[in-house]
Amino acid sequence: MSDHNPLFPRASGILLHPTSLPGRCGVGNLGAPARRFVDWLADAGQSWWQVLPLGPTTWGDSPYQTLSAFAGNPLLIDPDPFVADGWLTPDDLGASPPFPVDHVDFGRVQPFVNDLLDRACDRFQVLATAAQRAEHDAWVRAQAPWLKDWALYAALKEAQDGRPWHAWPAPLARRDPAALTAARATHAALVTRHVFRQWTFHRQWAALRAYARSRGVSLLGDVPIFVAHDSADVWAHRELFQLDDAGQPTVVAGVPPDYFSRTGQRWGNPLYRWDALRARGYDWWIARFRQALALVDAVRIDHFRGFAANWEIPAAEPTAMKGRWVPGPGADLFHAVRAALGALPIVAEDLGVITPDVEALRDDLDLPGMKVLQFAWSDPRNPFLPHAHVPNAVVYSGTHDNNTTVGWWCDETDARTRAFLANYLGRTLAEIDREPHWTLLRLGMMSPAHTFIATLQDILGLGPEARLNTPASADGNWSWRARPEQFDDPAVRRLADWTRLYRRRADQQTPHDDDAQEHPA
Repeated sequence: MSDHNPLFPRASGILLHPTSLPGRCGVGNLGAPARRFVDWLADAGQSWWQVLPLGPTTWGDSPYQTLSAFAGNPLLIDPDPFVADGWLTPDDLGASPPFPVDHVDFGRVQPFVNDLLDRACDRFQVLATAAQRAEHDAWVRAQAPWLKDWALYAALKEAQDGRPWHAWPAPLARRDPAALTAARATHAALVTRHVFRQWTFHRQWAALRAYARSRGVSLLGDVPIFVAHDSADVWAHRELFQLDDAGQPTVVAGVPPDYFSRTGQRWGNPLYRWDALRARGYDWWIARFRQALALVDAVRIDHFRGFAANWEIPAAEPTAMKGRWVPGPGADLFHAVRAALGALPIVAEDLGVITPDVEALRDDLDLPGMKVLQFAWSDPRNPFLPHAHVPNAVVYSGTHDNNTTVGWWCDETDARTRAFLANYLGRTLAEIDREPHWTLLRLGMMSPAHTFIATLQDILGLGPEARLNTPASADGNWSWRARPEQFDDPAVRRLADWTRLYRRRADQQTPHDDDAQEHPA
């Protein structure tokens, strides 16, 4: 693995999912709230905005269990531009109920947003200009390989009262051609609405990405290795997954017992038939990476170790404790994707049980791995300690799965961990207690790793109430939102100063300039 990665110059950024932004409909959206956050990033000297997977969510609201690996989440669509187009009225938007400002109530948000989108679609059919229709139709033709299956799947799921595809009538579940043809005719209006949602999502995302580029901010996306069982991907490509004749998984994905859970994590995703994918030249994965890189500038692969070997759990097992490691496709898949798409700006999520074969795969592909500072404070040999970081890596204060740093320091560290961190830094516990989040943020900024990513919660010094996800916990996840006034926090200035001090933005002044400022931490 080389020290210098030309795809990742020295930089820093913020992890914040778009749903966590403010927004008039009870959830963040791709309009003014997102542009204001891009401005905040630019003002803070940040080069990256990292998001989680962008697909449509379902029960549990997890962006890692989406209904499609290709479709966008309609809840993120900004309805305001529809008023100017005549597809919504001010009264439509004025009917918004009083949603909470500090979290997403998905159960109330989803029907309200979907109703707005349906009204906009119906009026689009009547009022769209010739240019708008041409743009829509051209996009639909270009996206047909995935859009046709997604729109029908979404329409059928709606018509089937949300039931998973494997519980649909058998001809639809097994994709009998005659049944699909009849369904497209019967549910044509629903199909049209779901196509409209995807067109508007991708249209608005493209505009947001262009705006981010104009402010010097790149987007770092997320590609989970596995997809949900109840998804358009599995329904449309049953032959690529380990399923029985009824469409049920025979084995499922997860991880063995680890830091997050004593019984492991049984995710329940069906596992791939890598032999079938290899025989097809990994065409589905090539299409998936092509779609992802049309939306973002680089991608983090969640659970990268699964490409070396994945934890295979018999589907009947209630936990992840009983399983086995089964080889994945290794470098063969990435060689095929690179041959089709060229150089891949990929970050390998290499956390958890990492074995030499995983490290070898990562290093042979010259991919940066991840270092999480909250995991570093066990002993002097811990590879997450800042002095052990390699240049070709991405450092995090914590990830979407961690507690906030304030919550971690106050609630999850024991006396030994606290003493080790204090000794490592040559500081007193009282000094660290004052601002534990800025303690880790400074360590991340000064790391030799080319990229440092902090959560917005850590920049703002928020406690465990702002945690986004608790792995192996089914409730209370993914809903945290930033309040509008939090983007006025003076932390933005300190972040900008430290970004300059530690040379994490090439177009900024050097730390030797006379006006460089310094804040104690």
